[in-house]
Amino acid sequence: MQDEIITLRVVRRDAHTDEITVIDLAAEDGGELPAFEAGAHIDIHLDDGMIRQYSLSNAPHERHRYRLGVLLDPASRGGSQAVHERMHEGTEVKVSVPRNLFPLDESSPHSVLVGGGIGITPMIAMAYSLQADGRSFELHYCSRSREKAAFIDELEQTFGDALVLHFDDGEPSQRLDIEAVLTDQQPGTHLYVCGPTGFMDWVIGAAQQVGWPKNRVHSEYFSAEVDTSGAAFEVEALASGVTVQVEENMSIAQALKAAGVQVNVSCEEGVCGTCICDVEEGIPDHRDHFLSDEEKADNDQIAVCCSRAKTPRLVIDI
Repeated sequence: MQDEIITLRVVRRDAHTDEITVIDLAAEDGGELPAFEAGAHIDIHLDDGMIRQYSLSNAPHERHRYRLGVLLDPASRGGSQAVHERMHEGTEVKVSVPRNLFPLDESSPHSVLVGGGIGITPMIAMAYSLQADGRSFELHYCSRSREKAAFIDELEQTFGDALVLHFDDGEPSQRLDIEAVLTDQQPGTHLYVCGPTGFMDWVIGAAQQVGWPKNRVHSEYFSAEVDTSGAAFEVEALASGVTVQVEENMSIAQALKAAGVQVNVSCEEGVCGTCICDVEEGIPDHRDHFLSDEEKADNDQIAVCCSRAKTPRLVIDI
């Protein structure tokens, strides 16, 4: 089932740094927008069929706007460039209603929020939500420098001592010692991390190193390296009545599209879950960052934008 699509307008655009633009979207009539919870994102439908996900960074109680922080990433596949070039004040844009794959755990006595670079965006909404509910949290913001960090004035004015800033060009004493942070926590504390892949892997690895259980470590990837190498295999698209050969360095989605099968894809990097299909036969070679370890172990779903097969043949329900 497709997400509901709504048309909004860019009502404000601010350059927070030379790389990060902050955009407010609102309804044409100024009315209330569909509600969202901290950690939620929306899909932005760009020209040429591109769909990209951006976390909502404003306080969830705000119903008059959705606020995005968009990094102009030279390594991206065109999405961030399109946003920077085309989404000016007054521009209409089609977006999905918010969906949340990165929710806060309501039972946690304390939350550690860690944002690296543009990964701070969902953490801001989380901090607003926790603060409004009177719940304990700390917010760590890592950036190359103060000049490269967005939202700084707002965060300092709003979150006070709960905010801890870490700059790569600052004194060594203020840099994030993630193992020390995670070691000195009360039982039941939950960790949330978002940012570049290498940064997230480092934080998650540190949590594993100090013995944090996986169910208290939450993450959301914005992008990931895609590896489609491996031996060719066959895929039968059950509902479509089509069988294709997936060659090395080709994704299942690409092979199916070439055969005329409609495949819903968005990020094409295995992080958003748009392309997930049920597996009827065969064993997937999971290469996504969307499915949990438990879901991957079940082997009954696959992200067709990046994952491959461990068996010579897969049957999927598409």
